[in-house]
Amino acid sequence: MIYQAENKQIRIALAGDLMPSRTLTRFTEPDYLALVQLLRGCDVAFANLETTVRENNEGAPVFTKGTPMSTSPELLDDVKWLGVNLVSCANNHATDYGVEGMLAAGRHLRQARLPAAGQGENLGAARAPVYVDTPAGRVALVAATSFFPPSARASDQRFDAGGRPGINPIAFSSSYRVDAQTFAELRRMDELLGFRADRARKKGEFYSASEIGSDSENKLNVLGSDFTLSDGFGVSTRASQADVEGCLRSLREARRQADWVIFSFHFHELGQAGALQAQRTVDLLEPAQFITEVSRAAIDAGADLVAGHGPHVTLGLELYKGKPIVYSLGNFVFQNETIGSIPSESYARFGLPAQATPADFFDTRTGNGTRGFPATAEYWQSFIAVCEFSAGALAGLVLQPIDLGFGHPRGQRGRPVLARGDTAQQVLARAQRLCARHGVTLQIDGEVGRIRLDQQ
Repeated sequence: MIYQAENKQIRIALAGDLMPSRTLTRFTEPDYLALVQLLRGCDVAFANLETTVRENNEGAPVFTKGTPMSTSPELLDDVKWLGVNLVSCANNHATDYGVEGMLAAGRHLRQARLPAAGQGENLGAARAPVYVDTPAGRVALVAATSFFPPSARASDQRFDAGGRPGINPIAFSSSYRVDAQTFAELRRMDELLGFRADRARKKGEFYSASEIGSDSENKLNVLGSDFTLSDGFGVSTRASQADVEGCLRSLREARRQADWVIFSFHFHELGQAGALQAQRTVDLLEPAQFITEVSRAAIDAGADLVAGHGPHVTLGLELYKGKPIVYSLGNFVFQNETIGSIPSESYARFGLPAQATPADFFDTRTGNGTRGFPATAEYWQSFIAVCEFSAGALAGLVLQPIDLGFGHPRGQRGRPVLARGDTAQQVLARAQRLCARHGVTLQIDGEVGRIRLDQQ
């Protein structure tokens, strides 16, 4: 044996959404420095960089109903100081400042020598694996997102046209099952509101068959959604097979070029389990059907683990063929309310005057902290998943709870520390319940959670 990597041993930390807007290096709380040491002690520490890294003159804001997230390039050094050495950029904030902002982010990430996957100058670049070399071996990352504005989607190069810069997309469709009475009313509405006639006219125009939609005796396409006659009600989701196969090709390439492969999957789409009873978004406890299907396909294509993120809260964990799928890691650094500027359209959404400031916007949007992120503890209580592999197989998986300062002032909250006491127990109790939904046992050991591998 001449290389350490031949041991097939590695320690990988998976963290969630990384949205920095303030320095991360000037703090000395013991539980903060302990978290930094945890990340630095791993061969790879991954996070989802959910922002546009840019100078103020790079890119113009696009319209969004979310937070137009922007991070100064100098903070990439802070991210690396934390111990993060591999990031995904495939998410809905990658193009908050348009293509120019996204391309600027790519330049800044390259200059900082921080490997980033999931966005690029064309679809091939956005889908391509990125690599980081460690003493434990070469690690590849492929990153994709199912939640994105249509304009953010990268496109392929052609012999006669350049590709469009953007993110690596996994589009999906939803279909709805309805009973006979509802189906009859949909058919009546489809006819009397002119939707059917509109589809018929489009057949003679510049539309493809998939864009028009098709009908049958038991299926209707109304306003772009499929409704199927059934005995009851239900929702099904399906990923674009072309997008999925593109990602799987990249994963198979990464499998041949690296010792370890991570698939990063950003999504906001949640499943229907409990949807009728849930009072809050954080009470929706499972990913949409297609998220599970794509994640498992990624493992089949060669990924050693799947890092899910996007809902801003933690979800459960599945062991598929002995490999972990962490469906959502929640927030990691959540400083989206201390950015320096807000586009005019965002102020206009809430009727704010021209002289309003970012603080005015966030106070209004959250009802002075009584709704949304500031009012909900689950957005500020997450975990880091530490995966240990030995002889090429998963040998240990620990969930380390983190506390992002729920209830603290805006200028303080959002920076993670190791969770202690009641907060740690709340994070672990939620994780235990959600892991059980996937047949996974989480044992609470003090202030960490350990996944049982002997029952899988």
